Amino acid sequence: MRAPEIETIRQALADNPKKTIDDPSLRPAGVLLVVYPKDGEYCVLLNKRSQLVEYHKGEISFPGGSVDPEDGTLLATAIRETHEEMGILPDDIEYLGDLDDMPTISHFLINAFVATIPYPYDFKPSEFEVAEVLEVPISHLRREASVRWESRLRDGIVRTSPTYVYDGHVIFGATAMVLENFLDILGDAPI
Repeated sequence: MRAPEIETIRQALADNPKKTIDDPSLRPAGVLLVVYPKDGEYCVLLNKRSQLVEYHKGEISFPGGSVDPEDGTLLATAIRETHEEMGILPDDIEYLGDLDDMPTISHFLINAFVATIPYPYDFKPSEFEVAEVLEVPISHLRREASVRWESRLRDGIVRTSPTYVYDGHVIFGATAMVLENFLDILGDAPI
């Protein structure tokens, strides 16, 4: 039997149709926001990227990456990348729904998907891609003290976006905006 919190997340995602972006100048990428119960509360899986990867060295991100020719869909990309980066077996991933498309300053178009896994899980992070595994409680992300809003001038437009802080790590950019989208969809649902 599936936990009621997971069904609440699935329903919240179903009730909020994905906002898509059609911009062929952006390179498509798929990421997976993995949510699961740990120690009595729900966590989101993130990783600190190694210094060996091509993009976003040392930044906090979701497992994910660019489309490979053999990926049939962007969800398949996100699942493949999650397996490669975190060692999560594709058969252990239960898809829950989509988040909004998110453009990045590095010219990617992130297609974010939400999924769950059985827990506890024996993560096997890639030594090449992942410097550290982060399991961030949703309750922490919801705290006002965990987020600050930053405004930046880009392309002549002032843009305001969230930045989250967790256990000495700063979560910013597209990762923070995907988290914000997820938290907005959840609203005050008891997760």
